[in-house]
Amino acid sequence: MALEHPACTLDLKHIQQLVLSSQEAKKTAYCPYSHFPVGAALLTRSGRIFSGCNVENACYALGICAERTAIQKAISEGHRDFRAMAIASDLQDDFISPCGACRQVMREFGTNWAVYMTKPDGTYVVRTVQELLPASFGPEDIQKMQ
Repeated sequence: MALEHPACTLDLKHIQQLVLSSQEAKKTAYCPYSHFPVGAALLTRSGRIFSGCNVENACYALGICAERTAIQKAISEGHRDFRAMAIASDLQDDFISPCGACRQVMREFGTNWAVYMTKPDGTYVVRTVQELLPASFGPEDIQKMQ
């Protein structure tokens, strides 16, 4: 059962594709320390999907989350305009939520795009980046200083 936010306007086909892509990406996670695999799938305005997984490192601070992996892959291929992201984990009782660092990186590329936070059974809740990071700091704030 999906709990959908009215401000997010993806059709069911795109939502299902994103959720499935995030679940597939989770399978490639490298998480030997936390044993907490996460996958993400990012839909661009042009319709392309970029997936990512978390990649840990023995020097813990050098690890990267799935959400940022997907965003960096999209950026490195020339995509900067996003419609939605789905995030998957093995949490059974809670919807997976992006960490603060990922929320800030998402925010760099706009506030009005959807984030589908899922459970393994495919259910989800959806929020905009604005809802996940209210009163945020972004590129337009830097422009105010110039």
